[in-house]
Amino acid sequence: MAQLFFKYGAMNSGKTIEILKVAHNYEEQNKPVVLMTSGIDTRDEVGFISSRIGLRREATPIFSETDVYETVKSLSFKPYCVLIDESQFLEKQHVIQFAKIVDELDIPVMAFGLKNDFKNELFEGSKYLLLYADKIEELKTICWFCHKKAIMNLRMDNNKPVYTGEQIQIGGNEAYYPVCRKHYVSPLIMEI
Repeated sequence: MAQLFFKYGAMNSGKTIEILKVAHNYEEQNKPVVLMTSGIDTRDEVGFISSRIGLRREATPIFSETDVYETVKSLSFKPYCVLIDESQFLEKQHVIQFAKIVDELDIPVMAFGLKNDFKNELFEGSKYLLLYADKIEELKTICWFCHKKAIMNLRMDNNKPVYTGEQIQIGGNEAYYPVCRKHYVSPLIMEI
């Protein structure tokens, strides 16, 4: 029986490596998958899933107007799994459509993304994945400044912490650090 999975973690917790590994494992057994990612993630190129260690795969971009249910339903094959990267950027409608893929098409869906933003608020996609997912799993990493588990994302600008601004600002290690609660409130400012 298919299920909707939400696998979340702070920045640098290996979400993208995990999604690419899952895709590889299915495909190695000749079981096709569908890879999708947010259309607003422009760090590499729209429509690509890219890891920090250099692995990269083409994926179907999801935009506000994308009907992911119809996209998957209209395929000429039935995928063994639908894998979504950057799922925090999904809208409520997309999460409901992914649940419909699970329930009506009997295709497992695995969504990977951040749970909370740099202000420690839920992203829309994450909020609805937490509500609709059958299974929720945390992917762990350590704080940028200490050995504790990172549970938050600290936005940095010119080596200074940022706690206000637009929720979505695409970036990687140059803009965000995975941090524990203590270092979210009181980050260690590093000299560059």
